[in-house]
Amino acid sequence: MMTKYLEKGYLYVLILILIGGFIFRLYRIDNPVADWQSWRQADTSAVTRNFVEHGFDLLHPRMNNISNVQSGLDNPQGYFFAEFPIYNATSASLYLIFHGFTLEEWERIVTDFSSLIAALFIYLLVKRHSNKKAALFSAAFYAFIPYDIYYGRVILPDPSMNMAILGGIYFFDLWIEERLKIKDKRLKIIPKSLLFYILTIVFTALAFLLKPYSLFYLLPMAVLVYNKWKWKFFLKWQLWLFMIISVLPLVWWRTWMLQYPAGIPANAWLFNGNGIRFHPAFFRWIFYERITKLISGYVGVIFLLVGSWSIWKDKKERLFFISFIVSSLAYLCTIATGNVQHDYYQIPIMPTVAMCMGLGAVWLVSLIQKRASIKLAYGIVIVGMLLSFYIGWQEIQPYFDIDNPSIIAAGKAVQELTAKNALIIANYNGDSAFLYQTDRQGWASYEHDLPTLHKMGAHYLVLANPTASDMVFAKDYKVLVHTSQYVIFDLNESSLK
Repeated sequence: MMTKYLEKGYLYVLILILIGGFIFRLYRIDNPVADWQSWRQADTSAVTRNFVEHGFDLLHPRMNNISNVQSGLDNPQGYFFAEFPIYNATSASLYLIFHGFTLEEWERIVTDFSSLIAALFIYLLVKRHSNKKAALFSAAFYAFIPYDIYYGRVILPDPSMNMAILGGIYFFDLWIEERLKIKDKRLKIIPKSLLFYILTIVFTALAFLLKPYSLFYLLPMAVLVYNKWKWKFFLKWQLWLFMIISVLPLVWWRTWMLQYPAGIPANAWLFNGNGIRFHPAFFRWIFYERITKLISGYVGVIFLLVGSWSIWKDKKERLFFISFIVSSLAYLCTIATGNVQHDYYQIPIMPTVAMCMGLGAVWLVSLIQKRASIKLAYGIVIVGMLLSFYIGWQEIQPYFDIDNPSIIAAGKAVQELTAKNALIIANYNGDSAFLYQTDRQGWASYEHDLPTLHKMGAHYLVLANPTASDMVFAKDYKVLVHTSQYVIFDLNESSLK
């Protein structure tokens, strides 16, 4: 009877964690795409908006920015070939079917759900390979770490990638367990085993298409295989078939992309473009500025370190959890410049962080309980978690702010005063966030001089927070509207008329 009540208690706590995590991610869900990391969000959302306005052409995703900023090549069609646009198509479909929310809100809701499903998979994996207490703590860290709250509702495919690869690992684990239940050696597939096998392929292939970085997390799968079959896994044709089917969509997509080089953002610099890998600055930025300060809120790093250390005490499951740590470290070190330059690049390591913190919390509870009461042990650990969340929130809260409201006002003015097919120059030093607000195609920088851009088809120039020096263009072009927040020049009308 007591066991039954404990089981229900764990379930209720898990449900509360998931509901709470979802609600927290609704904070400022109606934000315009002008908060932190708005450039990448704007490009992602522009693809979704083009699906809504021009149809679901998944093989030719397009954005607003037709400049050469991203690839170095002229991109008059505005192609944007990065991840396969599953996230965009899902968000656009929900918007068209259900309405009720803006397109951007639907995109954030999709990310929100993906984040909470990822938290559920973290719970299920940790429960299988450790215990339910560690699983609940791990899910709670993933649900409530402020860094994950912000990036668990942004318009990016990365949180969905986390959900997909965790799902792939979980169902792969279940499939292996079911395979071992088959006693005879004949090629016999039971229905449950087949279901888990299919789900493994679907989730894993989806993760690869959403972000190729998920390839780093094949290592936990390799550990599961080795633990069950040792080196005999070479004889398991199902494993080879799984790998081929899972990777083929990614290979196909990456091959297809090569036909449109102008739409492929430059990415070689992400690996070690500035030569920072393994330099002191690399370790400071990744392990102090990001993991210790931004993600862990200082206090949380205690749980992280203790949890990482406690893994070594569990001989049976040591390799499984170490594989997540090694995968994360390999990812951080391989995509070195990308991880230093952009803090959203740490999204893929968050499942590992949450697992280690959850294991650390349980170990600390056990340690304190030996010297005090269990209530005090849990109290100290929970206070530590809350303090970590509080300090982390001080770092993350500014991410929700709109740093430049003028681009929102300017974008609305452009929509009201110009034709839908007008081409706009929205100079923002290459950042697409300003151009996105106009809901027009065009250029996000002075890719060429103004007369050249005009010859290329630009109809209007819009500038946010105009200064006296910006008004030099008024000598040659008509000022359509001028306020303290923005100025719009009609490039087809001379100021002399």
